[in-house]
Amino acid sequence: MQSASPTFSSPAAPGAVPAGASGTVAVSLPLAAEDQARSDLYALAARLLLAPPDAALLSALAAADPIEAAGGDHALADAWEKLVLAASVMDPAAVAEEFDTLFVSSGTPVLNPYGSLYLSGFMNDTPLAELRADLARFGIGRVRGVFESEDHLGALCETMRVLIAGGPGIRRQGLAQQKAFFEARIAPWYARCLNDMRGAEGANFYRLIAAFVAALLAIEAEAFAVEDFDA
Repeated sequence: MQSASPTFSSPAAPGAVPAGASGTVAVSLPLAAEDQARSDLYALAARLLLAPPDAALLSALAAADPIEAAGGDHALADAWEKLVLAASVMDPAAVAEEFDTLFVSSGTPVLNPYGSLYLSGFMNDTPLAELRADLARFGIGRVRGVFESEDHLGALCETMRVLIAGGPGIRRQGLAQQKAFFEARIAPWYARCLNDMRGAEGANFYRLIAAFVAALLAIEAEAFAVEDFDA
């Protein structure tokens, strides 16, 4: 599957040693399978929320393997199955038109999946400034020319992917840092946002995308809530 479109860039990570500056170069170990799966799912969530899927991504989704239910919770597996089935019959042009109907407008779009709006009632408000301070501490910055602000739900999913897997010049973060970011910047509002998406007039394929993302984030919220991680 395609990963999310690049949303963030970074300077060298704080404390990083450039190759050639010393006799050694740090080597990152491969991600554990569970973290790789989390990273991949966040990447897909980001990609689907930030832009309509093209024909290649729809084809890849249609051919995707099932997700096995964890324990007795089938929400993610069920949402994934419905998304995969829908991808096999969706026309890319129809999905693009739906995306524009829901998220693009010369006035006020039907949906505005931005944290500041849900947390304070205003776009580009204090929550966005606080988020940018968090991102700066991780060495993450906005890519020049990207239209969406950093508090877009898709951009936040991309941030979680970067915290889990790292990126050019950006260190992976431990579970304690991932939890702190998720609980501060995503948990307080994602459910309301995705409920609005599922219930929006004109939402067809994006109703299924919202259900998939909601199930993914609910699993993350539950896992973070029941575990204490060392900083």
